[in-house]
Amino acid sequence: MPQLNPAPWFAILVFSWMILLTVIPPKVLAHTYPNEPTSQSTQKPKTEPWNWPWY
Repeated sequence: MPQLNPAPWFAILVFSWMILLTVIPPKVLAHTYPNEPTSQSTQKPKTEPWNWPWY
């Protein structure tokens, strides 16, 4: 029964994984985000009270 012979199917599995692992990672690593995250300061911004003109 040819289904029980693992030689051709194992080789196909290994070669397909090798191709996948050489094609996909460069595409994923080449991805850039349109907006790079920036670090925010830990200091609180100084808030000013509103001057209500109608009060």
